Amino acid sequence: MNARRGALAAGVGACALLSGCIANPFKDAIVDPRSPIAAEVTKTVNPDAPYPTFVAFPKTPEGVRPNPQYGVVAGRVEADGAQLIAATADSTWTLSGTDAFAAQVRAAAGPLLPPPAPGDTEAFAKDLKARATPPPPVKR
Repeated sequence: MNARRGALAAGVGACALLSGCIANPFKDAIVDPRSPIAAEVTKTVNPDAPYPTFVAFPKTPEGVRPNPQYGVVAGRVEADGAQLIAATADSTWTLSGTDAFAAQVRAAAGPLLPPPAPGDTEAFAKDLKARATPPPPVKR
């Protein structure tokens, strides 16, 4: 019994979907004459134009490498990628001589700045709070 209901529901659904195919939406399509491209559409659209045929397709270009050659080149790229991954693996390099680099960077950065005094921080916070206080309301 349930199989019949399912088949009936599928049939009704198929009929509903196919009912949209009854009319041709392009047959009565009209270009709005106020459209900026209306003149160009009327020039380019020719309802009596013949449909293109397979003869109209361009010929195969000359001087193109054969399809198997693409696979050869792709294999070469894959091999180069594997070689690069092997050359840059985690076990292939280490950090050494970093002390000289760190000293050079510290010299370029300049002297260390002293930490701010607690009083400076409190004064800065007090100044920010004073600036953040809204003005009093306007008297009416």
